[in-house]
Amino acid sequence: MNIGEAADQSGLPVKTIRYYEQIGLVRPAREANGYRDFRAAEVRKLAFLARARSLGFSIEDCRTLLSLYEDGQRASADVKRVASEHLDQISQKIAELETLKASLSHLVARCHGDERPDCPILAGLAEAPKQPKRRRDAGA
Repeated sequence: MNIGEAADQSGLPVKTIRYYEQIGLVRPAREANGYRDFRAAEVRKLAFLARARSLGFSIEDCRTLLSLYEDGQRASADVKRVASEHLDQISQKIAELETLKASLSHLVARCHGDERPDCPILAGLAEAPKQPKRRRDAGA
């Protein structure tokens, strides 16, 4: 099938499929006229990549997962390791976002949102970030 049909079946844009081919994630056959010829296996890989990317896996993680997917002798522990590492990264991002949310919520709560020009949100954004306190040496 051509790239447009592969795009329709995999749910990926044609441009993304071309990119995945360029970086070696998929390797469709070429017809005598040079057109790509996507077989069912490549379309399954494209759908696999679409799902993995929708879960936030990086291109390199996708490369690893695709390699494991194609390896009938793989150990599921290897797959679990990649997924667990990604889950840890997501948890860390969520914690960072919760901190950002708390900071912004505090600024929004302090702002009256009225006709006055003073704005605690702008004042808070203009503040220099707090530096960790340094401990003084006992002998100094």
